[in-house]
Amino acid sequence: MTILVTGAAGFIGYHLCSKLIENKEEVIGFDNVNNYYDVILKNDRVNRLNKKALKHKSKFYFVKGDLAEKKDLNKIFRNEFYQTFKNKISSIKYVVHLAAQAGVRYSIENPSAYVQSNLVGFCNLIEECKNNKVEHFIYASSSSVYGGNKKLPFHESDNVDHPISLYAATKKSNELIAHTYSHLFNLATTGLRFFTVYGPW
Repeated sequence: MTILVTGAAGFIGYHLCSKLIENKEEVIGFDNVNNYYDVILKNDRVNRLNKKALKHKSKFYFVKGDLAEKKDLNKIFRNEFYQTFKNKISSIKYVVHLAAQAGVRYSIENPSAYVQSNLVGFCNLIEECKNNKVEHFIYASSSSVYGGNKKLPFHESDNVDHPISLYAATKKSNELIAHTYSHLFNLATTGLRFFTVYGPW
């Protein structure tokens, strides 16, 4: 069983991959390593994951690519690069989608980055999950979907139809798209509404 983790060079993705490696899971990490956050830090995380995989004798493969580019997803799911994986690991059963263009303020300055990453990239990936019979698609939503809600604490059943940033709107859109794929294609999906995360690395 293989787990695909997008955003593997990011903070949450790094820690997830690290734990999966410790548990001897087969992992493919995918990230575009963009410069929204420190690229040196991202590369250091990937190097650390590669070393950890060697130490634990686990299977970890890192793929640099952009989810908005179908040719980059083909590296994982169907072209020659995939064939090298296929000979070494089993088929992808779980996808944990943590890659996204983050940041609320930046979405005002550069909306196209959010459309490409959080909408086009999301749709490309969930379509591949459907086509390749992935068993469960787990994805990062955000606490930003709660928008201007005044009621505290927030609850999963709260109305989230009034986002107050483009970033939040893309995350709400992800939830709607995932719901639709679950309904139409019986694809199991789980969205995680992360609040501010922090810690080492």
